[in-house]
Amino acid sequence: MPDASVVARLRAAGCVFAEEEADLLLAAAAGPDELDSMVARRAAGLPLEHVVGWAEFSGLRIAVDPGVFVPRRRTEFLVGRAVALARPGAVCVDLCCGSGAAGAVLLSAVEGAEVYASDIEPAAVRCARRNIEPRGGHVHEGDLFAALPGGLRGRVEVLVANVPYVPTEEVGLLPAEAREHEPLVALDGGADGLDVLRRVAAEAADWLAPGGHLLVETSERQTARAVEAVSGHGLTPRVVTSEEWYATVLIATRPAVP
Repeated sequence: MPDASVVARLRAAGCVFAEEEADLLLAAAAGPDELDSMVARRAAGLPLEHVVGWAEFSGLRIAVDPGVFVPRRRTEFLVGRAVALARPGAVCVDLCCGSGAAGAVLLSAVEGAEVYASDIEPAAVRCARRNIEPRGGHVHEGDLFAALPGGLRGRVEVLVANVPYVPTEEVGLLPAEAREHEPLVALDGGADGLDVLRRVAAEAADWLAPGGHLLVETSERQTARAVEAVSGHGLTPRVVTSEEWYATVLIATRPAVP
């Protein structure tokens, strides 16, 4: 049973799943003083994952440092589709990788996968290296494709790009946990939420192998414009959705060589 006083403090702070969070905090704390500090930080609004230092994602424990985008559970649907498309030994890229959750899952679930990840945020890159490099992957710092080794051009079979897609004017409507503790660059997708997707789509065909796939998460109301964004750059789109995860994923494929 979780400590009743911890549950009460968390519930008073507005934590909906106070009992479950109390269990996680109790398990993570080395002693009473650390537990008190951790509960205080959580009650002050710090994301639980930043307090305990990890997030559960697709069956893995992913390290998540303060200031790093927390992997969302709905993104497990995106990564599941990527795993399903990756053959053994596939060359995969985790673009806008954040903590590197997608790359870590690909390395764990796809036999012999060759995985490269990149992010523009130094804190995210440091965190991703902890999650990806021990599993045999590679992490690079920089802006989208510019961070990747040039030798990957035309060889990528599965390209996961978990780009930001919240319209700028809606960022302020996000929960305080996100807007106050996660990097803006990981949330703000520009005026209509699709600025970064358009940049990725403009270069993706050059990096994908024939028959290779680009996978991005988007919202249901953005689907038509997201499809337009990739269709104009030689990619064939299809959209898959999950009511269970409340997730929408755009898969854009470079046509195979005839």
